[in-house]
Amino acid sequence: MAGSEERLLSHQDNLRIAIFSDSLLPVLNGVSISIDTLVKALRDRGHSVHLFGPGHPGAPEEDPNVHRFRSVQTPWTKGYPIAIPPFYDELQRFRKHRFDLIHTHTPWVVGFVGLRWAESHEIPIVSTYHTLYDRYAHYFPILPRRYIRFRIAKQTNFYYNNVAHVITPTDASLKWLRRHSVKTPATVIPTAGAAPVPIDRSEARLALDLRPNQRVLLYVGRLAKEKNLQTLIKATAFALRKDPSLRLLVVGDGPFREDLRTYARSLGIGDKVRFVGFVPRNQVDRFYAAADLFVFPSFTETQGLVIEEAMNYGLPTVAIVGGGASEAIDPGVNGLVVRNSAEEFADAIGLYFSDDDLQKRLTFAASQSGRRFSVDDMCDRVLGVYHSVLADHDREQLSTSAPAERTGFR
Repeated sequence: MAGSEERLLSHQDNLRIAIFSDSLLPVLNGVSISIDTLVKALRDRGHSVHLFGPGHPGAPEEDPNVHRFRSVQTPWTKGYPIAIPPFYDELQRFRKHRFDLIHTHTPWVVGFVGLRWAESHEIPIVSTYHTLYDRYAHYFPILPRRYIRFRIAKQTNFYYNNVAHVITPTDASLKWLRRHSVKTPATVIPTAGAAPVPIDRSEARLALDLRPNQRVLLYVGRLAKEKNLQTLIKATAFALRKDPSLRLLVVGDGPFREDLRTYARSLGIGDKVRFVGFVPRNQVDRFYAAADLFVFPSFTETQGLVIEEAMNYGLPTVAIVGGGASEAIDPGVNGLVVRNSAEEFADAIGLYFSDDDLQKRLTFAASQSGRRFSVDDMCDRVLGVYHSVLADHDREQLSTSAPAERTGFR
């Protein structure tokens, strides 16, 4: 019993945390960015954080606390390596560190490894639900989409009902979990966008070869079918009819890139849309600094972290209602929200650029919105969940050990 009490007291100090995810940098998406932001904040507070994820050919080996499983890539998951067993070597490394808590960020291969190791080592486990996974059924073209969505829902239900606590970034994603009968205690904690880097707007535009008279729309994210990017390309074509000074910068890469390039050319705007491709995380800031308006057509996100990042640079957003991304926008205050219609999207773009007063109001409010929830706030709330889960775990350990102590058994 004394050992458990000492362990409980130790949780008030620095923690040893193992993070498991099927998506880690250099894969660039909302999950990997969220993890990177959290890990840096936790380490700044003095906590020891180790990451477990799939091997990646472009992964730097600078961080000794990153542990990579063997992995493969499939035709359906290009750019997203999948971990494959055996995991014996990683298990030995895991056991050496005697972690206080496990935090998983995906419910797939690596996430399941984290769940099983938590169970077998009696370590409390927290998981973040980042993504509306049933919207990704098209990545399994061999099987009927309805069946895939059913299996994803069953997997989600099983996984998140077997962890101690769920963190999710928006009310929309929490409602989705509850609709799928996930009963686990849950806390809504938005992922905070990274603090803006001081960048001169004129220099950023010059570096990106943008002329002063051009009005720049910016999209940052993965180029995939579920991101609804064809609606954005079509909306840009409509908007260009009224305002030829518009340009669209598409920052990111993915399996849908060539399809989108072809679609832009078919609409006659191939020279007005620049597909920048993959940009390292630390170089995306200059695109935010150079742009005039952020555009986000996806309604499959749980949060839409890039909207928060854009607001940090005073960029209002035009977004499509649905999912969790549009929750970051107060319509008519720091951005505009429209239905899933290219015509309505184009009208919103046109309205923004034709109304100087609206531009000023939305830009000011966006810059203020980006400061509402800081990385420190996010870290404080995540640590609050950790300590609550650890305290519950220790109380459970004490209660199960009490009978044995009273009878003299060990």
